[in-house]
Amino acid sequence: MPTFGMPDHPGPSSERMSRRMSGQARRDTRPELAVRRLLHAAGLRYRVAYPVPGLPRRTIDIAFPRRQLAVFVDGCFWHGCPTHGTDPASNSAWWARKILTNQQRDADTTTHLQTLGWTVVRFWEHEDPDAILRVVEALVGRAEPGRGRRRQ
Repeated sequence: MPTFGMPDHPGPSSERMSRRMSGQARRDTRPELAVRRLLHAAGLRYRVAYPVPGLPRRTIDIAFPRRQLAVFVDGCFWHGCPTHGTDPASNSAWWARKILTNQQRDADTTTHLQTLGWTVVRFWEHEDPDAILRVVEALVGRAEPGRGRRRQ
């Protein structure tokens, strides 16, 4: 198993920024909750923060273990979205390395799960939750006509 070691953080650029970054959710983010609400309303049942088999300290955002489907909703900043990712001005070299390390870990996790027979789908936090629902429904095999979430 590869290691993705990071050098020690150089310290916060300000107390305000330190509080802001410390307050960032690791799970149950707004985009993730929006997707989970739609999945649940569509009658799909899943596991949250499901451990990646064989990789300690790594979890799947939304898992369908019986169907071996892993759904990740990646944050634009933390995972380096090509459209919305930003380059912090303070400690920029450290942050560039941190985001690259996150991307490498994501790729390693995806490859590991695929090797175990899992289907892995990754979405950016800015993607439409309804579109994500349609993809997941199709992968789970529940996208038959007349099934799924009611619209009013």
